[in-house]
Formats: sequence, structure tokens, C-alpha cells
Amino acid sequence: MSDRRTGILQAATRVIARRGVRGLRMGELAAEAGVSTALIYYHFTDRAGILRQTLEYIGDRADHYTAEDRPAPDRAPGQARDPRADLEQVLLLELQDTVEVRENSTAWGELRATAVFEPDLREELARSTHSWVHDVAELLARADPSGTAPAHAAAAERLTALVEGLSVRWLSGSLPIEHARRLLRGAVETELARG
Repeated sequence: MSDRRTGILQAATRVIARRGVRGLRMGELAAEAGVSTALIYYHFTDRAGILRQTLEYIGDRADHYTAEDRPAPDRAPGQARDPRADLEQVLLLELQDTVEVRENSTAWGELRATAVFEPDLREELARSTHSWVHDVAELLARADPSGTAPAHAAAAERLTALVEGLSVRWLSGSLPIEHARRLLRGAVETELARG
């Protein structure tokens, strides 16, 4: 992806996080990205294209900051991987108090809410959500090899939905982040105990 295109998607994420999808105006996006509106339309064709590509960008960015191959803070170099700790870490990394995670989570929530009314966005959002659930189900399968694929898929649905809900509550000031993280750890423990 070109630097300009990436810059526009970064700016779109910031604007959506700050103003919501309905507040996304091409002029403001162009100013935020430091480009002309013509360049935005050149890269993305229309507003729907910007929204779809921003959703994809947000997913890719989340994949990057939740990557399994990141060293766990409590694991020494060369120490064997713990599948349960990997699962917990990937989910907890969605609840980090960083600018990148705040923007991503806020924009994701705005795009999810908009998808209720925009069927074109709904399909892309469903695809992104399915991919996330699938990735978490794979982590669950490694942490609980005796479980079944349907049980892992159901647990992944519950855990990813919980992460989204906890994120909204944390970002809106209804829940302290450390409490959200404790609740998520408890949910992971509960899901793994079911197996």
C-alpha cells in the first residue's frame, strides 16, 4: 500500500474515531491527511470505498498490535509458548491505553454501528468479524486441544463480543481499563474451564 493511501486511511480512522462515520466529511479528511479531496477519490472512488478500506485498515492494524509472535511480558526469551497465555494476551492487547488502540476501537465501534444502516458496510464488517472470531477459535483450540471445533467457535464468539463490549465501556468512561482487563481474564478462564 502506498504511503499516501496509508496516510489517508490513518486520517480516516482518526476522523471516524473523533466525529463518527456520519461526521466523516471529505474536506476534513483531506485536511487531516494533508492531501486534496481529488486524491482521496482517486484512491478510493467514493465514500463507501473509504469506509470499506478503513475497516480493512483497522483490522490489519489490530492484527499488528495483537500479533501472537510479540513476546509476552512475563516470558523469558527462549521460554516455551503457553497457548493459554497467548490467547489471553491477544485479547488483552485490544484493551491497551494507547492512541492506536483507542482510535482503532472507537472507529471500529462507529463502523459497526453504521453497518446497521448501510448494507454495503455490513458485508465487509461481517467478513472482518468472522476472521477475528476464527483467529480466536484457533487460539482456543491450541489452549484446549480436547475441545471441539463448534465449542471453540462459540467460545470465540463470546470472547470477541465481550472484548468489544468491554472496550466500549472503557472508552466511554463507564469502566476502568484494569477492571475490564480483569473481567476479560475471568472470561478466558471460564471458557477454558468449560472444555
